[in-house]
Amino acid sequence: MARSESESDLESVESLSQLKDMVRGLSKAKVVKLLFAIMNECETIATENCMHNNVCSELEKDVRMLERNKLEFEHVNKVFKCEKLKAEEEVAALCKDLDTLKDFMNTREEVFNTGLSRLKSESLDLKLKLESLVSENNQLLEKAHKVESNLTKNRRWNNSSEMLDWLNTHHRRNRKELGWVNRCVTRPVNKNMLDFKKI
Repeated sequence: MARSESESDLESVESLSQLKDMVRGLSKAKVVKLLFAIMNECETIATENCMHNNVCSELEKDVRMLERNKLEFEHVNKVFKCEKLKAEEEVAALCKDLDTLKDFMNTREEVFNTGLSRLKSESLDLKLKLESLVSENNQLLEKAHKVESNLTKNRRWNNSSEMLDWLNTHHRRNRKELGWVNRCVTRPVNKNMLDFKKI
């Protein structure tokens, strides 16, 4: 609101006693004018006071709401702190488990490397033994072939001696037939002179 000269004069008054002295020297019209100005000022102050009260009540509501929010945030903060502590404990436990697992893996890797080197050594030994056994087997096979060929030759001689025995037992008329041998005297036969393949 626009203020008059009397209002500006009123603002310049420093104390109530000065105001009383000032009013005594004024005319009735000026006093009435001053009174209306004071009433207008009071009304303005009352309106502003009402507005301030409304603003204050709104601000009080806001403060109460902020206090509730503050309490809620403090509760949420406590919950988050508890969860943070739990998460830190879990992380510490997981780090400990990870260190234990690393130690275990290192130990297992050492055991694995030791076992692998041992198995490689054993595999090399077995390979050498296998090669020697294969060589021995080949030698034994050669010997077996030789023995088998000797056996077939001996069978031929055995068959021929059986044939001579048969001839001696079945054709003993004058005891001077071919291949007759006295049973009491056994003489070695020269194999080179007889060839029984043709017989």
